[in-house]
Amino acid sequence: MLVGRGAELAELRHALADAPGAVLVGGEAGLGKTRLIREFRAGLAGRVLVGGCLELGSDGLPFAPFTTMLRGLVRSIGADGIAEFLPRGDTGGLARLLPEFGEPETDAASGEERARLFELVLILLEGLAGQGPVVLVVEDAHWADRSTRDLLAFLIRNLGAVPLLIVVTYRTDELHRAHPLRPLLAELGRLERVRRLDLERLTRPEVAELAGRILGTDPSHDLVGRIHARSEGNPLFVEALLDADGTLACELPESLRDLLLAGVQRLPEETQEVLRDAAGGGTRIEHRLLSAVSGLDDRALTRVLRPAVAANVLVVDGDGYAFRHALIREALHDDLLPGEYTRLHTRYAEALERDPGLVPAGRVWVELSHHWLAAHDATWALVSAWRAAADARKAVAYAECLAMLSRVLELWERVPDAAERIEADHVEVLEQAASAAEMAGEYERGIKLVGAALRALADDDGARERRAALHMLRGAMLHQLARPGFIEDLRDAVAALDEPTVLRARALSTLAQYGRLTTGIDEARAAATESLEIARRLGDGSAETHALVTLFCVDVDYGDDLGQLAEISAAVRRAGGAHSAILRLSVIESHYLEGVGRHAEAAAVARRGIEQARDFGVARTQGSFLCINRAEPLVSLGRWDDAADVLREAYEQDPAITIRTSLHVLDGEIALGRGDVATAAGHLASAAEVMGPKARWRKTQDYFATLRLQAGIALAEGRPEEALAAIARVVEIPGLPDDARYALPALVLGARAAGQLDDPDAALAPLEARADGLAVRGGAQAAWLATFRAEAAYARGVRDGAAWDDVAAAWQALERPYERAQALERAALATLAAGDRDGAVARIGTATALARTLGAHPLCGRLDELARRLRGPRDAAPLGLTPREHEVLRHVAAGRSNRAIAAELSISAKTASVHVSNILAKLGVATRGEAAATAHRMALFTEPEPSR
Repeated sequence: MLVGRGAELAELRHALADAPGAVLVGGEAGLGKTRLIREFRAGLAGRVLVGGCLELGSDGLPFAPFTTMLRGLVRSIGADGIAEFLPRGDTGGLARLLPEFGEPETDAASGEERARLFELVLILLEGLAGQGPVVLVVEDAHWADRSTRDLLAFLIRNLGAVPLLIVVTYRTDELHRAHPLRPLLAELGRLERVRRLDLERLTRPEVAELAGRILGTDPSHDLVGRIHARSEGNPLFVEALLDADGTLACELPESLRDLLLAGVQRLPEETQEVLRDAAGGGTRIEHRLLSAVSGLDDRALTRVLRPAVAANVLVVDGDGYAFRHALIREALHDDLLPGEYTRLHTRYAEALERDPGLVPAGRVWVELSHHWLAAHDATWALVSAWRAAADARKAVAYAECLAMLSRVLELWERVPDAAERIEADHVEVLEQAASAAEMAGEYERGIKLVGAALRALADDDGARERRAALHMLRGAMLHQLARPGFIEDLRDAVAALDEPTVLRARALSTLAQYGRLTTGIDEARAAATESLEIARRLGDGSAETHALVTLFCVDVDYGDDLGQLAEISAAVRRAGGAHSAILRLSVIESHYLEGVGRHAEAAAVARRGIEQARDFGVARTQGSFLCINRAEPLVSLGRWDDAADVLREAYEQDPAITIRTSLHVLDGEIALGRGDVATAAGHLASAAEVMGPKARWRKTQDYFATLRLQAGIALAEGRPEEALAAIARVVEIPGLPDDARYALPALVLGARAAGQLDDPDAALAPLEARADGLAVRGGAQAAWLATFRAEAAYARGVRDGAAWDDVAAAWQALERPYERAQALERAALATLAAGDRDGAVARIGTATALARTLGAHPLCGRLDELARRLRGPRDAAPLGLTPREHEVLRHVAAGRSNRAIAAELSISAKTASVHVSNILAKLGVATRGEAAATAHRMALFTEPEPSR
């Protein structure tokens, strides 16, 4: 029965009509989430794909709902039908989810393979939706394993334009404070296309309606009252409490378990016995597996289970059965006596040992480990967990791999011959668990595992390489957590490796890679150089490529005519042209070209890299990273709309956290240039949240760019002191890689902020010292330095039109219209101050055309106001001044003090002071005298009023 869910059903149907989108359906156990979804599915014209998360004690099964969905799809359209929707018709990438597609293309377990698997699932779903509406239902997400949650989040964030609706159900009463689903629900709930749908308990009238439909007659007022009081509006409890004869099961105990078992206890004893057997297998169980465990043949099992299906305790689900509600299974399982519990799980394990085909291939070892553990057989629980970990690693399910390896470690002391059983010693298990933890992002746990392994190897003189590898692994994880000690770990790894081996070359390169993100540039350069020497001596192309790229990034020479890149390209060829190396070359080549000011070439290289990433099946990993390198030169070229499209594409691909800072900064700079300060501030907040406490360990590109955006917003809001405070952090941290490239634009903003202070010299001194210490290379950096020098002079009141014309010409040569327009604005003001009104008009005209093409509204506004003053009536408020500021300037030009102005205009002296400060900022001058002089030069007033 379905009662009281009309609004929720309508919401689901609206969501499908508005697809793409997702609906998160939550509610207490027994509120009818599954029944609601069943009603929603009934009569849908499109395709419905259903999969549920399985619960096996504390274990989850990696990607269980998606495996179920794929299996149903194979039955529906066949493997060839699925292949039609995949790139090159290759289903091998889905073999990690479904063995029917063969063996995985590679045994490699990497983030790249995981990303490709996720992308293939999305491509398949989008392809199906291209033929008509598709609803993907994932039930019981509170039992979802880490890999299922990750894939689910990826799909929801990356919904395209096709009619695809993802519906997720979960129990709210299962979500304790530390439940891993809680943060995911909170995050997904903030997405625009995601709806939250929380089922409430039934009201008393709805309970009456439900009872009447169950009984086939209207229940008495008294019966409704008692049912409502006992069930508290839970539909499942209403059904459990209400007997078929129309009476309330008052004799049942108060506990939930007994309520749930009431319906079971009315079934024949042999049916109850098989239901207890079924409860040991989880919420859903295959018919063949239950037959093997119960000892009943197909015919007998069907006969015995028919009453349970008729009573709606079980429902037929494909080739097996599912409990109508998981709570029924839990109640049955918990009702087993200790001896029954052990014997039941032993029977399950023995049945799976005899015939692993009783469950899908990917579940065999996980289920065996679960059942042997429940049966108190530590030996086979350990062995099965070890093999389950290997399967999880192959399926790039790193969190599940870690869970299984953790079980091996927990059981190790209980199995005396554990090492012989799995052919691996305890330290090797620790090493594999630490590696899985690193891949799963469980850095805290991984660091502890590495520590345990290092302690175990402390006295083993023959384990120097193993210790070195562990130090490298821990160093990487410490860096991810912004913890001290990561450099020391990497140094220890290098120190442990005396011989010039490939491992030492990679340890040196790793030390250089992370060391360059600190102020230890010299050490990083030396480590990368030695790594390169070893790699070349040994002829290892992979190690050589890694060392060359790291060395390139340590100290980019923007004056070099692509010589370094040619060398890296040759190394990539020697390494066999692996696609990861090809894409890495695209990243650094586009980064370099942008740095030297060859923006169009940089954008083209990045675009080709994005296409290659798509061909390689990693568009949403390396491809999204290359979106940064494509968007940045598009911003430089003034193609802001195109850049915004690229950034939007990157966001939709659910980029890694390390990528998001640059995306938000670029988006924020576009918004700021167009005058949308609120949106820019939102992107700044997002970038700062991503950076978090790790700011000092991030790339210069991320850290300095975030500070630059912060300063730009502060300037736009008239807070020059706060802008200078942000830029001060750039001044305080010299020596990072790519220092000049990212420090100079920030210093320019600092000089602009200094020009709005009463004493610009004090603010300019540290900025100029920082600029003097930079190694400026290439035309782009030279243009930024010239801009900084001109801004510093302007802040001091120097109006050098020729200097600003040179700056504008430099930006024109680099095809950067926004920076050129800003320079022309300054040149116009300087020219006007010199009395050349015609020259000012010409520069304003060019700058205005550029600004309008860009949509740079604040700059357009300033230029239009200046042009209007130069050609319009002399009593109009010029230069962006408000009418009140214009009146205050008239009195300033007449030489009046703030107190005199206040008295004349009937305002407070403090308000007069604020107006004067705003006037100085808008005129770009430092003192009241300069403001008065500017007013006289520009003939802003017909004649100054005499001083009183």
